[in-house]
Amino acid sequence: MIPELVPATREALGGLPTEVAPRLLGGMLRVTVAGVTVAARLTEVEAYHGLGTGDRPDPGSHARMGRTARNATMWGEPGHLYVYLSHGIHSCVNVVSGPEGQAGGILLRAGEIVEGVEDAFARRPAARTARELARGPGRLGDAIGLRHPVHDGIDAVTGVEHAGASARLFLPVQRVPGIVSGPRVGVAGLAGTDAYPWRFWIDADPTVSPFRWGRGAQAAAS
Repeated sequence: MIPELVPATREALGGLPTEVAPRLLGGMLRVTVAGVTVAARLTEVEAYHGLGTGDRPDPGSHARMGRTARNATMWGEPGHLYVYLSHGIHSCVNVVSGPEGQAGGILLRAGEIVEGVEDAFARRPAARTARELARGPGRLGDAIGLRHPVHDGIDAVTGVEHAGASARLFLPVQRVPGIVSGPRVGVAGLAGTDAYPWRFWIDADPTVSPFRWGRGAQAAAS
């Protein structure tokens, strides 16, 4: 069930990623690429802080060492989408949050496709069921059709077309019930432990991805 939604604003996304991330849950990202529209109800996200953002370093962030060509979008105004390539294959999508000039991103880890299901299946032929279409960040990126590098930086607040695509983010009017938090998935070392409980998801939602430890994280948690 999709709650009452409103278009996201720069102001609503202006807080630190750890503060904004839970607000995205139950929201919707609607993307149109080459005339094909697919929308995902967001069920799982992860917060990441860049160098100098928040009260402590985030060793799991792409921006932990400062600004680079790869992570430049994370340092821009909130509401743009940071689209990066994972394992040389999957395009993963983050919502930039925080004050402009401070790096912050919220990884969209999982969602339920609520519009354009047939088109999402065409993009994700390996998916056996609808719940698997966007269950994981690479799958979500594939299902909604955003690709690195051409769509990196697309503005999900204004919806202005960028490289043949447009995106709009909608947030729930009220925080949805059942939100829980814990360690981030597959993040190495201390950054993937309870010291950084920066993964947020809707409890018992079938589209949420399974947890797995990152390299050395389980040992660091012991």
